[in-house]
Amino acid sequence: MTDTVLLSIGGLDAEATGGHTFERHNPVSHEVATRAAAAGAEDAIAAVEAAAAAFPAWSQTSPAERRALLDAAAATLEAKADQFAAATLAETGAPGYWGHFNVDLAAGMLREAAALTTQVHGETIPSNVPGSLAMAVRQPAGVVLGMAPWNAPVILGVRALATPLAVGNTVVFKASEKCPRIHRLVVDALLEAGLPDGVVNFVSHSADDAPAVVEAMISHPAVRRVNFTGSTAVGRIIGRLCGEHLTPCVLELGGKAPLVVLDDADLDDAVDGAAFGAFANSGQICMSTERIIVDEAVADEFVRRLAAKATGLPYGDPSGQVVLGSVIDDSTVERCNELLDDALAHGATLVAGERVTSTLMPATLLDGVTPAMRIWSEESFGPVKSIRRVRGVEEAIEAANDTSYGLSAAVFGADAARALEVAGRIESGICHVNGPTVHDEPQMPFGGVKASGWGRFGGLAGVHEFTDLRWITVQTGQRHYPF
Repeated sequence: MTDTVLLSIGGLDAEATGGHTFERHNPVSHEVATRAAAAGAEDAIAAVEAAAAAFPAWSQTSPAERRALLDAAAATLEAKADQFAAATLAETGAPGYWGHFNVDLAAGMLREAAALTTQVHGETIPSNVPGSLAMAVRQPAGVVLGMAPWNAPVILGVRALATPLAVGNTVVFKASEKCPRIHRLVVDALLEAGLPDGVVNFVSHSADDAPAVVEAMISHPAVRRVNFTGSTAVGRIIGRLCGEHLTPCVLELGGKAPLVVLDDADLDDAVDGAAFGAFANSGQICMSTERIIVDEAVADEFVRRLAAKATGLPYGDPSGQVVLGSVIDDSTVERCNELLDDALAHGATLVAGERVTSTLMPATLLDGVTPAMRIWSEESFGPVKSIRRVRGVEEAIEAANDTSYGLSAAVFGADAARALEVAGRIESGICHVNGPTVHDEPQMPFGGVKASGWGRFGGLAGVHEFTDLRWITVQTGQRHYPF
């Protein structure tokens, strides 16, 4: 996979100015997985201007035309499933199942976006002016800058594009420097489906060039919306830049998702939900279960069962039949080892997994975690997870809310009314009762509170984020003026 991934500007493949490139290395073999064009600010501006030039015509296309193109893109995406799986393995070290799962959900997102083309609703509003027909009308905003991360690269890449395109915007898609080939494949699916030139544009860049490239695009007056999925630290930078230019943005950022196990929970269900939420994609999901909060009345048995399940999850070479393949890079290993060492030094007990020196990390659980330990508050974004024992519902809720994050959460309990009441008091944008913290459907309003970001992707919430609401009146009768 060493052929160079090129930019796409105005429907044409292009090298970066000066022919600059960068490399992405396989996290397991450390061989070159991808060589990609390293755009600079000049290239980024060209992509924005191509999108701006395409906007007038694209914004006037019929819903039926946009729907047909997005449906075709979903089919094209599915046809590339093996290419996506191979690129996901090479660039991120995730097993093949993760690449295929990404494609399946992303295709559903494109089809859901296609259905949204006729759901851009307005309304009439009674006016105090006689003969005035007052309307609230939603219209495309303009050029949208979409920025997606590497961890669920197809899902989040498509999410950055699908709804903005469906409602009539044009898009510049900025790839993650950790998976430029995967993100270019997303754009290829859209282009091959027949989207007009300039409607979707692709920019890849090196890590060193990211600040200049992003600032050049956000500061461009044609960019009317920004969406970003990634870390809270970078999200704060994006938010500041958007604030400076008064550009609305949707930010889906970090998480520290709690999974609460009440004293009446079905422990087998809770164990299955916790294991999936904690260790899918090696815990590298924004919704990953990071804090398992269990009532002390059932804690011993729950921990025993969960530790046994975690220990049995196969891990290793991502080209094999494993659940946990490689994490993204050595920095994840270092961060998780630091959190593990700190927790053990402060009295936690290791009940599954071990300290490792490679990116092939097992499912790892620490019992007896307290707020004094770094792992309680810091996002691991890896397969090292904490268990905290609490006494009763009130302490469980307090523990769940003891974080600056607020993306996803889960509550397990047999009394659905009580579990729902607990869910209602947890400070998060998403909460599932008797289901895992990791769950997404394209029609749902997806996003967080607190340091997990603002705005919502998905369904009608996404339509609202990526359109402008205008007040338009038509005077149907004679209007009287005071002078």
